[in-house]
Amino acid sequence: MKRILLLILSVTTSILIVLVGHSGKAVMALPSQEDIPEEILRTEIILTVRSPIDGKVLTPAEYAELETQIQISPPPRLASGIRDKVFLLQLRKTLLQLFPFLSI
Repeated sequence: MKRILLLILSVTTSILIVLVGHSGKAVMALPSQEDIPEEILRTEIILTVRSPIDGKVLTPAEYAELETQIQISPPPRLASGIRDKVFLLQLRKTLLQLFPFLSI
């Protein structure tokens, strides 16, 4: 009796899974007509760029000038006292991760 019920249950479940799985909409594998292919987008020349510093819109000439300025002038360095304090804070954080019972 149990085998028959188990067989009926499994057949019914299989039929339901097949019906539910195939009752959905047909899937299209092609992209929509409005979608521009990636190959075309890669060859497109971008005439407006954003500044890496503040995000303002720049012309290509302004962007090239800004890029040369960034390469010529090194980034500003922190004062030695601040650098030492940052190092000590990083060291404290590492020590507390390794030894959480320390009260530092």
